[in-house]
Amino acid sequence: MRSPRGRGHDSDMNARLILASASPRRRRLLAEAGYRFEVDPSGVEEPDADPGADPRGYVARLAWEKAEAVARRRRKGLILGADTTCAVAGQILGKPVDRDDAERMIRLQEGRDTDVLTGVCLVHAGRGEWVGAVEVSVVRFRPLGDDERRAFLDSGRWEGKAGAYGVQDNDPFLTVARGSVSNVVGLPMERLAALLADYPSLTR
Repeated sequence: MRSPRGRGHDSDMNARLILASASPRRRRLLAEAGYRFEVDPSGVEEPDADPGADPRGYVARLAWEKAEAVARRRRKGLILGADTTCAVAGQILGKPVDRDDAERMIRLQEGRDTDVLTGVCLVHAGRGEWVGAVEVSVVRFRPLGDDERRAFLDSGRWEGKAGAYGVQDNDPFLTVARGSVSNVVGLPMERLAALLADYPSLTR
């Protein structure tokens, strides 16, 4: 596991970092930041949010459930669970189920600011210790022309992505207006580093 403040690797840490996610974007963020980790997807389903559900509570709960599911089957290790969703005016937008659903989400966000929320949870397997946080960024959408919207939907880049887009795809119709860019990709690296620094007992 990388030192959370960039001071190099600490080979004496007993708690190995285990990512409870199959997301290639989260794996890439961790690898690029220099963390040593393994991947053990939780297998936890991501149910549709109930109408009126609190977006913060929704991602926090799912992040904990994912980390806890892996912790229950591991004897040791520091389990990292995460869940990302988007919300417009309090309405949660998860991953689109098909092209029509993706179009609905994109149209809803056009010309508006969208909150991108990621719940992060670290669980120390075998000890029951855990800590969590929710990071919020704001993405700004400009209106799309019909041809531009159609081309985006035809590209399939919306598949498997909360809110039907990925900021890492560099689509010209959206910008990160406020907050962590890595959070919009799927894992707030700054918040993860802070959690590891603020709760060093988790890494022992």
